[in-house]
Amino acid sequence: QPTSGKEKAIITKSIEELWPSGATAGASGISTAYALAKANFIPGGSNRVILATDGDFNIGQTSEDDLEKMISMHRQTGIYLTCLGVGMGNYKDSKLEVLAKKGNGNFAYLDDEKEAEKVLVKEFTQTLYTVADDAYLNIAFNPLFVNEYRLIGFDNKLNAVTDSSSELEGGEVGSGHTLIAMIEIIPVDKANGMDSLSQAGIANIIVNFKDPNDSLRRRSLYICPNTFTPFAQLDKCYRFATSVVMFASFLKKSNYVKTTYWKQAVEMAAENYDAADPLQKEFVELVEKARKIYSKNKRRN
Repeated sequence: QPTSGKEKAIITKSIEELWPSGATAGASGISTAYALAKANFIPGGSNRVILATDGDFNIGQTSEDDLEKMISMHRQTGIYLTCLGVGMGNYKDSKLEVLAKKGNGNFAYLDDEKEAEKVLVKEFTQTLYTVADDAYLNIAFNPLFVNEYRLIGFDNKLNAVTDSSSELEGGEVGSGHTLIAMIEIIPVDKANGMDSLSQAGIANIIVNFKDPNDSLRRRSLYICPNTFTPFAQLDKCYRFATSVVMFASFLKKSNYVKTTYWKQAVEMAAENYDAADPLQKEFVELVEKARKIYSKNKRRN
């Protein structure tokens, strides 16, 4: 804490002269951070390394395979890794996401001050304290009711799912973590008389997880009842989530939204967002801007 005007002037001048330069030895920085975390390890506490970078590591261990091996070795110590993506241009999104995954941690991209406040202030305690490790869902649909199904999104997991030689890893769950998985189904034709099996569930859902720092695999079973709610009667949060899915599908030019229009996504988001949530309000504005850009490109083509 500076006590004189002269000291304040020196500190201010030093800050003004700081600028980024030189190569980035990301692996060395990560190793040093883990060493410090290990030296100050708190048994039964929250032990975590927080890495804020653009991911453009250009000296030392730079390949994703080398970095994954290093992170996987450190995570056995019970120290978690949070990756915060910053910067533009050389930003390596996929690398940071992989590192967070291998480090039993979470990942977020900070594109402005508001997003930083959301991640580091509002959501920080929700993700900082881990309540479950290696958590994932298994969903088994009842063929009596479901003819076909499709998990929407998770395209970056497609290679892992199709590779029978690889072992799928779950994710870390924080104390305030929530997740919505969207699945499109084609039901069995009602004419086959299966409606009488009202007591049977449409799917069995198994939550697989481990307690923090425990190797014992735990499972919880839930039966999804064979009941449906018309879309117009759903809570607004689910209809808003649907607008998010539509928006992502438009950006990816998915074949599944060829008969859907940008206007529908805009209207659905505007009608169902939470006015008290500034992030949802910002999303509505983002969809409207994207609609104008993409509609203009479509007319040019």
